[in-house]
Amino acid sequence: MVIDRLRLDEKVALVVGGGRGLGKGMAEALAQAGADVAIAARTWDQLESTAEELEKFGIRALPVTVEMQSLRTIQEMVDKVVNHYGQLDILVNASGMNIRKPVTEVNESDWEQLMAVNLKGPFFCCQAAAKVMIEQGKGKIINTASLTSELGFPNMSMYGISKGGISQMTKAMAVEWAPFKINVNAVGPGYYRTQMTAPLFNNPDKLQGLLDRIPQNRTGLPQDLAGAVILLASQAGDYITGQTIYVDGGWLAG
Repeated sequence: MVIDRLRLDEKVALVVGGGRGLGKGMAEALAQAGADVAIAARTWDQLESTAEELEKFGIRALPVTVEMQSLRTIQEMVDKVVNHYGQLDILVNASGMNIRKPVTEVNESDWEQLMAVNLKGPFFCCQAAAKVMIEQGKGKIINTASLTSELGFPNMSMYGISKGGISQMTKAMAVEWAPFKINVNAVGPGYYRTQMTAPLFNNPDKLQGLLDRIPQNRTGLPQDLAGAVILLASQAGDYITGQTIYVDGGWLAG
């Protein structure tokens, strides 16, 4: 039955950026589908409590620290997961940051910091995970894109460039790793209430402007990403690769 193909029992997932926000929501979805879940973030804060919450779904959770600007800690993260569980079946790249500035005010430090977290880090997370998955003979990788992968927004040039890179990276890796039965896709959230987007939600005029732009007339909730993530992580999504699925309430279609 197709519903059985959506289950993730006996699978191991690593969610980078899984301590809070949309990453935490995706980690919860994977846990509810039966996967053991490792969650990684830069600081230990929230990782332990999130791991405890995930284990309430009857799975094994593992908190792991990682610094997205350090290839060494990225490799150490993947090694810890594989040593702990003996396998790695699913990688979700959900870590990210934003620096809102006009293009003319962006400096080199801004550029290097944002690109390291949003593009360089995810690239090398995929690389480290794929080496394990190639040996296993299969795997699923889910990156996190954005509306800015497709659209330009004022004061968000660097973020948009990084997320456009994520969508292209997803395509390139999907083609290269298809012979190894590794699926590489991305989810593209619309506007969701997170720590990163809090300033928008605290401004009634800006929030109303967003709602007017979204056909479903509401912003997203973490659980809205669950269906796409489970599909792409499971056997039900075996023939989907190289795609960015936008979960945006109809924004791009409007």
